[in-house]
Amino acid sequence: MKNKFTLLAISLFLVSSISFAQKTIEAKDIMKDIKAGKSISYSNKTIVGTLDFTYMDLALEKLPKKKKSGWFNWNSGNSSNVIKKLIDVKISFTNCTFQDDVLAYIPDEDSGYTFTANFEDIAIFKDCNFQRKAMFKYSRFERDADFSGTTFDDDTTFKYAKFDQDISFQNSKFDEVATFKYAKFNKNVSFSNSVFKDSAIFKYTKFNDGVSFKNSKFEEDLNIKYMNVDGDFDISNMDVAYDIDSKYTKINGKSFSKYLVDKK
Repeated sequence: MKNKFTLLAISLFLVSSISFAQKTIEAKDIMKDIKAGKSISYSNKTIVGTLDFTYMDLALEKLPKKKKSGWFNWNSGNSSNVIKKLIDVKISFTNCTFQDDVLAYIPDEDSGYTFTANFEDIAIFKDCNFQRKAMFKYSRFERDADFSGTTFDDDTTFKYAKFDQDISFQNSKFDEVATFKYAKFNKNVSFSNSVFKDSAIFKYTKFNDGVSFKNSKFEEDLNIKYMNVDGDFDISNMDVAYDIDSKYTKINGKSFSKYLVDKK
């Protein structure tokens, strides 16, 4: 009888281990596949380890070890301290959890370089959960991108990010400061039904084909100073708990306050 219970316990442990392994993906394995030119598509997975789209460690192997006043950009042949990595395969994550940092932007203090990543193909992070940092500063999304339904638990930034095609942040949630300063959207983008638990920064942001903040909830300040919108501007049922800084904001050529007056 004892042997039967032992065998049963071992069997249950093995089944549990296999099931856990099937649900868990190592970030380093994803990076290997991308480097090999393979498209990425995962659903209902937990990604463990830092997912570095900049491939900083590999890039550093080709760069000088000591800081210099002017750097040579190995990608472009120009003198610069910014090293850009191009992700040229499709990236798709649906209902996935990222337990560690997801980095498309790394300012490396030791080397003096700043590493960034651009996405040449479709980039989907739909209904995901970023439990740690999500850094997409300076990233360019050349094809469709989707962050709808995604929760950002920690620091996140899309500062200076460029979105060339369709993009959505609908139903997303930002627990910390959300930064879209200087971001540029060429197609209509939706932040409808999104929740910003901390300050939201859209200072200098450009929306070239409209934006929707319908039913969005801002639980702290909203900074839209110098923001420029061409096209539809939907703020119906938008709720802002504290201040809105709209100095120099332009909505189809009108000031934010003028837009509100005309809308009534």
